Amino acid sequence: MGKIVVLDGYTENPGDLSWSGLEALGELKVYDRTTVDQIAARIGDAEYIYTNKTPITRETLDACPNIKFIGVLATGYDVVDVQAAKEKGITVTNIPTYGTTAVAQFVFALLLEICHHAGAHSEAVKAGEWSRCPDFCFWNYPLIELAGKTFGIIGFGRIGQATAKIAVAFGMKVIAFDEYPDKSLETEDIKLVSLDEVLSRSDVISLHCPLLPSTRGIINKDTIARMKDGVIIINTARGPLIAEEDLKEALDSGKVYAAAVDVVSKEPIRPDNVLLACKNCIITPHIAWAPKESRQRLMDIAVDNLKQFLKGNPVNVVNK
Repeated sequence: MGKIVVLDGYTENPGDLSWSGLEALGELKVYDRTTVDQIAARIGDAEYIYTNKTPITRETLDACPNIKFIGVLATGYDVVDVQAAKEKGITVTNIPTYGTTAVAQFVFALLLEICHHAGAHSEAVKAGEWSRCPDFCFWNYPLIELAGKTFGIIGFGRIGQATAKIAVAFGMKVIAFDEYPDKSLETEDIKLVSLDEVLSRSDVISLHCPLLPSTRGIINKDTIARMKDGVIIINTARGPLIAEEDLKEALDSGKVYAAAVDVVSKEPIRPDNVLLACKNCIITPHIAWAPKESRQRLMDIAVDNLKQFLKGNPVNVVNK
């Protein structure tokens, strides 16, 4: 049995899941975290490597010639030099579908927090504000009803489609833009339109596109100017899709009513990130993907990726 090394397993499994599936496939060593200067030594002569955010560079591959398989414990695989791996005959796999329902659900956790500020109102009640109130109710923020509003989606892949179904269930009208639109996905309530239409017609815009040269900074001063006054922007995809300085200006001016982001340009977030100073911006620490059920699916697929590779039938390969 070959050696299997997990370089940064903590976020996938902080202790509530089991690595037994991988243990059955080889001699397993799991590290919670690995710094850049530890990577090559920890891989050593291992043949099968798993990484989430620990980079695997050409230099690392040169230093660790036994590697045959790299499993990325995420959908995005830019932490691996896939071209160098391909040149060396190393198979790289990812986990493409594990978090679809979790991320779609989280979009609405963020949106409903903007609409109702349930947490803040609960804290106000516990602080005595309701007890002191002369009326039978009070609210400290504007309350927003979603039914009848237009929900715009940029990027209509699996997660975008799952999010659209939830929006429809709330009585919203859904319009979506995708670089490769599939008109067969349209329904009476969901229409595929141009990017300009999504920008100009949407009351809420949710980002679900991959980070590519064409999408980096897709939310910027120019695209925000084409949006409705008072638009709500949600990002659970990739931080660099948003030009954060431009979003801050739009939040401060009121052009954007509110934003909610689960991802930022540099992660973990830096103390000087401009969005931290925006009172009308919810920031969560990249957790949309992380319910236990979602992480269990990730684990199951990660194990199966190696099983299929060992059988000579690799799946979810990103560097064919």
